[in-house]
Amino acid sequence: MNGNFLAFAKLCFDQGFFHVLYTIWPNALDGDTWKMIGSFLIFELLLQRFFPAKKFYATMTPAGNVPVYTANGLQSYFITIVTLLTLNHIGVIQASSVYDKFGNILSSMNLFAWILCTILLIKGHVAPSTTDSGTTGSWIYDFYWGMDLYPNILGWDVKMFTNCRAGMMFWVVGILCFALKNQELHGGNLQLGMAVNVAIQLVYLTKFYYWEMGYMCSMDIQHDRAGYYLCWGCLVWVPAVYTSHTFYLVENCPEWSPLAAATLFLCGFTCVFINYDSDNQRYVFRQTNGACKIWGKTPNKIVAEYQSGGKTKQSLLLLDGYWKVSRHFHYVPEVLGSLCWSLPAWNTGLIGPYFYVIFLSILLTDRAFRDDDRCRKKYGKYWEEYCSQVPYKIIPGVV
Repeated sequence: MNGNFLAFAKLCFDQGFFHVLYTIWPNALDGDTWKMIGSFLIFELLLQRFFPAKKFYATMTPAGNVPVYTANGLQSYFITIVTLLTLNHIGVIQASSVYDKFGNILSSMNLFAWILCTILLIKGHVAPSTTDSGTTGSWIYDFYWGMDLYPNILGWDVKMFTNCRAGMMFWVVGILCFALKNQELHGGNLQLGMAVNVAIQLVYLTKFYYWEMGYMCSMDIQHDRAGYYLCWGCLVWVPAVYTSHTFYLVENCPEWSPLAAATLFLCGFTCVFINYDSDNQRYVFRQTNGACKIWGKTPNKIVAEYQSGGKTKQSLLLLDGYWKVSRHFHYVPEVLGSLCWSLPAWNTGLIGPYFYVIFLSILLTDRAFRDDDRCRKKYGKYWEEYCSQVPYKIIPGVV
């Protein structure tokens, strides 16, 4: 359907939804596809477990457990890129074939996600990894939402693997493979629009892996259990949606002038830096218990008390830097950065190149409201005091 939802809807109306779905659904049992998937996942598993790095102790869970990670994300990221490009250059693999097999890859990863989540469901009932686990009383809900907060299989942390080393790392690998396909289709020349698209994303992804341990301390990781919702999202949705704009540009990239391309890249780079700097402000503030400098001065804060496990605990709410502008100002540059790496498509389409921007805007807006509700329940009057000083959730003067 070439991304045309109206044409797809008309076909479904004429022929029936399930018939159309059965006709177009890619083969999930293609042998070459599983070789690609298997070699990629095994390579990332080995890097995650065995590449030497410092241990990182994350935020203590409500049950008193402390997740421990090997902080080798940035090293794994660079090793993955170098290995992919080297193997492609010497002819061991044809990386551009990932573009040709992308439908089979997503179909196969759907199957893999079901298998993994079934294993996690059984493990959650039989041998939970920590005391931060439990059943809802329904096998369906347990399968979907998960049982273990931090499941571990044979020494591998499942959430770090699915989120960072499978989903996010495929984002890296996928866009590079798509760029190689674009280069192949244009006589060995990479189009400037595709180059800008991939370059801004690589800046963003480098930032992500540099800050990976901060991500492993984020609210989502601390609260979402490893079930189908999270694992399928990382194994299927992230590879499909987060690379969709680059996939689209392989054959639909308009020509850009060097000046326009350079300007767009600088705008994207600036957005990614502000996003990183704002996240890092809060991370450093938390790690130092407020004993740090933000924009050259000691930050203002609220010492909030809350109840956990029958005990009164304290947490610091940052009232300075970007976090004085709005409660989730860091979402603004993140959305704008994604817009910058989608803009190389210009006006050639809507769904294909801009679906991720639309999805991200909805996701982060919903997350801001959910986080606000969660913090209000946790901190009570302290959160009300914080909101009185930082009245807007995302965009100052708007929302």
